[in-house]
Amino acid sequence: MATGQLFSRTTQALFYNYKQLPIQRMLDFDFLCGRETPSVAGIINPGSEGFQKLFFGQEEIAIPVHADIEAACAAHPTADVFINFASFRSAAASSMAALKQPTIRVIAIIAEGVPESDTKQLIAYARANNKVVIGPATVGGIQAGAFKIGDTAGTIDNIIQCKLYRPGSVGFVSKSGGMSNELYNTISRVTDGIYEGIAIGGDVFPGSTLSDHVLRFNNIRQVKMIVVLGELGGCDEYSLVEALKLGKVTKPVVAWVSGTCARLFKSEVQFGHAGAKSGGEMESAQAKNQALREAGAVVPTSYEALEAAIKGTFDKLVEKAVVTPIKEFTPPPIPEDLNTAIRSGKVRAPTHIISTISDDRGEEPCYAGVPMSTIIENGYGVGDVISLLWFKRSLPRYCTQFIEICVMLCADHGPCVSGAHNAIVTARAGKDLVSCLVSGLLTIGPRFGGAIDDAARYFKDAYDRNLTPYEFVESMKKKGIRVPGIGHRIKNRDNKDKRVELLQKFARTHFPSVKYMEYAVEVENYTLTKANNLVLNVDGAIGSLFLDLLAGSGMFTNQEVDEIVGIGYLNGLFVLARSIGLIGHTFDQKRLKQPLYRHPWEDVLYTK
Repeated sequence: MATGQLFSRTTQALFYNYKQLPIQRMLDFDFLCGRETPSVAGIINPGSEGFQKLFFGQEEIAIPVHADIEAACAAHPTADVFINFASFRSAAASSMAALKQPTIRVIAIIAEGVPESDTKQLIAYARANNKVVIGPATVGGIQAGAFKIGDTAGTIDNIIQCKLYRPGSVGFVSKSGGMSNELYNTISRVTDGIYEGIAIGGDVFPGSTLSDHVLRFNNIRQVKMIVVLGELGGCDEYSLVEALKLGKVTKPVVAWVSGTCARLFKSEVQFGHAGAKSGGEMESAQAKNQALREAGAVVPTSYEALEAAIKGTFDKLVEKAVVTPIKEFTPPPIPEDLNTAIRSGKVRAPTHIISTISDDRGEEPCYAGVPMSTIIENGYGVGDVISLLWFKRSLPRYCTQFIEICVMLCADHGPCVSGAHNAIVTARAGKDLVSCLVSGLLTIGPRFGGAIDDAARYFKDAYDRNLTPYEFVESMKKKGIRVPGIGHRIKNRDNKDKRVELLQKFARTHFPSVKYMEYAVEVENYTLTKANNLVLNVDGAIGSLFLDLLAGSGMFTNQEVDEIVGIGYLNGLFVLARSIGLIGHTFDQKRLKQPLYRHPWEDVLYTK
């Protein structure tokens, strides 16, 4: 066990198992104390590497993240404190791994419930190698104005109130982390404050004892008096009694052992800590307090009188000029996090993203204001979800049913079309699903599946301007533009696309108006006089019918219809639908274990 000071203003730690809040609190404490370097040198997050962004005052810094303890210790040889936030399941193994590193001198184990047999092994190894273990079941420790472990002393407001941003003259040790915060406050009211404070933890076998730290404090020149807060259960306090009797502690000690109320209960009582259970008269708070009093410690008659006892002891030291007045100063303000400031109404900040279609902040996600539970309970289909997320309203059932029909009819058109071919070739190259899907989707454009928006736009413009099919087609010809939605490589007058017929049949049965579709049919009749394959294709059918859906539903203005077509909603429907088929072709090729595709050379015209 170390015989003197554990920490200083240059102490740096390695933090095991990343926790944002305690690390940020350590860095805020560093800034408050005027440290030049952050006290956290590196973070160990098993299996992860990189950097973690945090704040050191106003400055944002990147703290290295290491995948294992050995790598972290090698990268930061001056970091000699290991702060272990691992769970009780892995705390012992990771702590032992850290103890075996030559650079690590002090370990704080935060977890409760570490198996006692494991703790004993850690204690034995630490003592054999002159290392210090604080915990398990500890909040850690603090050297005022220099260094603190994790969440020790709580919030910045509490640290400032307890004057922990600068050193005092009192060494304090306790079993309880929560009571440490209380005593830091008490000590700051009646003395010049804490020099160092340690919470050894409440387990039955702490890594270091009350007397271990009291003996350390006795060797630290700046510590002028010592305050000890014990508790019933165990015999740890008696090692301090022995040290006092042997004269090993020469500085004034004020002590109190909590748990005197246990005698009021008829049966044995287990208090909050694993070790806070009296196993007999000798382990009672009363017996321990009496033994400490007889050994020379200042022991009050109750916890309520502890503050006065501390004050009386400190005042005597001041009278004897053992303690010299400390020059007070105002610590620098800690910059407030933006989110905290916004919540408290101190600042306003612009948002970076606007979303009007969904909200995941409540108890359940909502699509366009409709809770997920309502969608499921009311039996909504995919078409209904598309109407909410794309059009921000619940469209009539015939509209959502039409959307679903479009998805089904456009899901696939065989393996020979360009999109499917690309996906198949990519799958046979051994690529992942997303790569195969994207390779197919990238072929969608003006020549393949991407003509729905253009078809809708041109048909609408021509119809709204009262152009005859002849005027429309011939004007497009003069501009050198092929009529979108007209023409097919395979289908013709005598072998029309069955998908188009199905869509038209549904619309004529359910739509209140099909004026745009009928106009598209009239255009088809004219184009067929020019060539046998200039039929209305599925792009033209969907484009014209979607105009009828939007206009006939009475839920969209003419301006909204133009905006929907201009943005690309209708091509989005094809992209969504065809993704189903492209994924299917990808799975099909992988299931069949097809080899790498190579295009046959006899299918290539080689020419100069």
